[in-house]
Amino acid sequence: MMLIMFMRGALLALVVLGAFAAAPARAFDFPRLAPLDEEAVDPAFLDDMFGVWELRDKSGKKRCQVTLHREMSIGGRQIEVAPGCAKIFPVMDDITAWRLNQGWTIDLVDALRKTRLRLETPDERYIAVGDDQDVAGIETFVKVETKKPKKK
Repeated sequence: MMLIMFMRGALLALVVLGAFAAAPARAFDFPRLAPLDEEAVDPAFLDDMFGVWELRDKSGKKRCQVTLHREMSIGGRQIEVAPGCAKIFPVMDDITAWRLNQGWTIDLVDALRKTRLRLETPDERYIAVGDDQDVAGIETFVKVETKKPKKK
């Protein structure tokens, strides 16, 4: 009897392990891009990359604010993701850094330094590219105009 229970348990374990081995990788396989040569670009263009941005769905009703910082961190530059973003766009719960690549492409990366979301600019706007689960409704990435305090 014990042998039969052991065999059933071993068979179940093999089935479960086989299901995980056959499952596709969660992260999209992005081609590696070279970092933007920051020395070769107009400093004003580069400075404009830092600050508050928003991920938006197609309707513009779902929004998630992120702040792209100049300071470096593990995996890229520092990023600040607003509280509640993961409820709107679940991939944002995993984002820990960002990278600026050639062609002004932005990669949002996780703690394992894996690109989870790529933001490309084929025209005057950024669009989200990646795994359907990670993109999950993200349509555009736009710079938020922040008002500078008035001088008194």
